[in-house]
Amino acid sequence: MSTDARGWAVRLRDRVLSDDPLVRAMSYQSVLSAFAEGTFLAGSAVYLIRVVGLTGTEVGLGLTVAGLVTFLVAVPLGRLADRVGTRRTWILGSLAQALVFAAWPLAGGLASFLVVAVALEVAESWARSGRNAYRFAVFPRETRVRSLAYMRAARNVGYSLGALAAGLALAAPGLTLVQALPLLTAAVLLVNTVLVARLPVVREPGREAAARPAAQGEGRAWWRRSRDPRRALANRGFLLTSVLDGVLGSHQVLLNVVVPVWVVQETDAPRELVAVLFGLNTVMAVTLQVAASRGVADVASSLRSERRGAACLLLSFLVLLTTHETLGWATVLLLVLGHVTITGSELWQSAGQWGLQAELSDPERRGEYQGVAQLGYTAGNVWAPAAFTWLTMGQGTWGWGVLLALVVVAAVGLHPAARAAERHLARVAPEPARV
Repeated sequence: MSTDARGWAVRLRDRVLSDDPLVRAMSYQSVLSAFAEGTFLAGSAVYLIRVVGLTGTEVGLGLTVAGLVTFLVAVPLGRLADRVGTRRTWILGSLAQALVFAAWPLAGGLASFLVVAVALEVAESWARSGRNAYRFAVFPRETRVRSLAYMRAARNVGYSLGALAAGLALAAPGLTLVQALPLLTAAVLLVNTVLVARLPVVREPGREAAARPAAQGEGRAWWRRSRDPRRALANRGFLLTSVLDGVLGSHQVLLNVVVPVWVVQETDAPRELVAVLFGLNTVMAVTLQVAASRGVADVASSLRSERRGAACLLLSFLVLLTTHETLGWATVLLLVLGHVTITGSELWQSAGQWGLQAELSDPERRGEYQGVAQLGYTAGNVWAPAAFTWLTMGQGTWGWGVLLALVVVAAVGLHPAARAAERHLARVAPEPARV
């Protein structure tokens, strides 16, 4: 290998893999879990329609119901994660995911599909609360966001490999390999559970705090609402921050839903360009996520990163709208530029979101705060696909203008919301807990 090629390979490795053993181990785990989820996700439409026997409408209904249930149970599950322990929750949630995927072959109609889909969403939500809270606890404040960026890059690699594996299964004659997709996913997730169980134990302030009232006879069932001012939902600033961040995180809807339809339906660009754009996004997400997270460590730097992400999202709206009137290579180049700006929004908004969630969460209730954070994420995923497609495809320039205004409002409102959450936490959480 030449010196230049070796140097390029080293730089690429440093962008994807950290020299910290713990970060590297968790990055490998991220690749594995994303590979499992990406394998089934890429082939799920064919599996559910051809194997389970559902219609497209029934698939949409089931996913909507599962999303609604997840929205309703996110906070109680986060509270349960604090009581059980965030690391233990991540282990048990990952195991539950594997078992539910193994149950997919038992689904044979709408009713059984609903049961499995809801169970899978609940298991994923619980595991996500434990996983995110554990990650916030295990890394020092100064390196936390950068460490999470390595894992995000690794997950993009895993999703890409999973999509490739699903593509091979879909290309094979018959449905034998397609039928094996959920079992393959379950097997890989079992291995993932073992890797999670080997991660180091950290101090669990939430679990310790949950045990103290019980010892005094003042315990309260985890699913009941408490009047404790330290509960996550009492932090209205954090709740608003999560909702506004959900709006700014809608770049994923633009990327996965709007752009493919827009390219095919509203421009003269070749359809094959959609695959090229997805490939470009993956390469940028893998190689640039760590660089985009550099310097993000506190509320101020997190908000700065969110501003950059919002600016990229606004620019992508303007660029994509222009392609409705352009022709030929001009359309192709503008679509590529629009996809670059969407990816920039993804990189910077993600880094800012991690920083805000970590800094604005009560360390004794990280799981519960992650449950509240999922409310904003889930709300964005529920309303955005329908709203974005209706506004961009059916309302023309006016519809794009509404999206521009919505993102501006979210970006402007995020700052006072985050500062309000910070003041609430300073008021109700003891200084040792916050440190």
